[in-house]
Amino acid sequence: MNWNDLNMFSALPEIVLLAVLVAVLLADLWISDKNRYLTHWLSLAGVAIVALTQLAVWEQGSLSSFSGMYISDGMSRFSKLVLYAMTFGLFVYSKPYNQMRGMFKGEFYTLSLFALLGMSVMISAGHFLTAYIGLELLSLALYAMIAMRRDSARAAEAALKYFVLGALASGLLLYGISMVYGATGSLEFASVLAAAFDGQAGQWMWLLKLGLVFIVVAIAFKLGAVPFHMWVPDVYHGAPTSVTAFVGTAPKVAAVVFAFRILVTGLGPVSQDWAQMLAILAVASLLVGNLAAIMQTNIKRMLAYSTVSHMGFILLAFMAGAVGFAAGLYYAVAYVVMSAVGFGVLMALSNQDFECEEIQDLAGLNQRNAWYAFLMLLAMFSMAGIPPLMGFYAKFAVIKALLSQGHAALAVFAVIMSLIGAFYYLRVVKVMYFDESAHLRPTGGNCAAKILLSVNALLLLLWGIMPQTVIDWCAAALNNTL
Repeated sequence: MNWNDLNMFSALPEIVLLAVLVAVLLADLWISDKNRYLTHWLSLAGVAIVALTQLAVWEQGSLSSFSGMYISDGMSRFSKLVLYAMTFGLFVYSKPYNQMRGMFKGEFYTLSLFALLGMSVMISAGHFLTAYIGLELLSLALYAMIAMRRDSARAAEAALKYFVLGALASGLLLYGISMVYGATGSLEFASVLAAAFDGQAGQWMWLLKLGLVFIVVAIAFKLGAVPFHMWVPDVYHGAPTSVTAFVGTAPKVAAVVFAFRILVTGLGPVSQDWAQMLAILAVASLLVGNLAAIMQTNIKRMLAYSTVSHMGFILLAFMAGAVGFAAGLYYAVAYVVMSAVGFGVLMALSNQDFECEEIQDLAGLNQRNAWYAFLMLLAMFSMAGIPPLMGFYAKFAVIKALLSQGHAALAVFAVIMSLIGAFYYLRVVKVMYFDESAHLRPTGGNCAAKILLSVNALLLLLWGIMPQTVIDWCAAALNNTL
């Protein structure tokens, strides 16, 4: 083997991340429970080093490594920076919560880093097998994270449901991949694309399209789109809030890029077929997600169903070509920033004897802590799509992209669903500002978490007033990919 042909330089961030993961794993063996903060700081430093490594190897254009199985391009570099920033922030937010719940252990950090490595591999996959390996690495880490609280029957149930359904989705993905290989004779995205474009699939095009059906089902499951969303509310509700915050943010960006890699860079010639399937999934997700969220009294389940509706918006973006891809990536970034604020506030409001997870638990929050109420208001208004917050421009960008491609009916439907969705977000604001609290509970959190959470929330306002900055980043990432 000629090691120079592997071109490992472009994959240096993942190599450094793996080294950091091993270092944290080994160091944690020798750290006592009372010194567990060392694992926390080592993990934060490791994520920062990986982000700096990504910036150090940043190059224009697209590079490939490991014989085309790994791709480093604009979309992968930008998306991974978002993942690193989000993971860093969630480590800070979750520290006081985990300490109060007896979860301040090395397993939380090592499993999170394993999941981050899996997401990075998914994002840079240039081959179906690489994408599958990254997906499984992410999934296995998430299964264990959800079940971390061994004394919680609800968490164990959520982890088991996610495991069983995730295994089913993985099997369907493998089945679809085998059909793609049978039709094209390759599993490399570029080769599959060329074979489908040149008509090499020929009489086996029906097999390629049949495989596409299974692959779209697996993608829909990972995104949490209807009707493959049944795991989302149970996992969000059953998992500890610190784990729910991780499951509900960073993996969504990875799933969007994962879908882009497979559907656009691998199966672009059959875009008419997968676009029709995505349209059905998007409409169902917007309808079911918004209507089900209205009926929820548990805020974590409400956010779970709202996630389903947000994924519907992202699926709509895939139908609008290059403009839609940029809008979809921007929407994914906006979604994780909004969700991180929402879950961060829930963790800050929880303490050792109280778990903030019912909407009514937020009653009178403005009287108890006006600043946390304001941060949650920014998150809810942004999710509802109220200007001048980031969520408004994200929805506007998707709708504008749909109209530019002549999908007026879908654009109108998306607007109507947004209006319906605004009801349950505004209900949370009403409870915080106008309802009386039956119990005056102290708020948790620490100084670092409060500062970072405040910056996180204010970015929703800043990037809503000046949205062009982030949309330009997304467009530039896409231009260095296609």
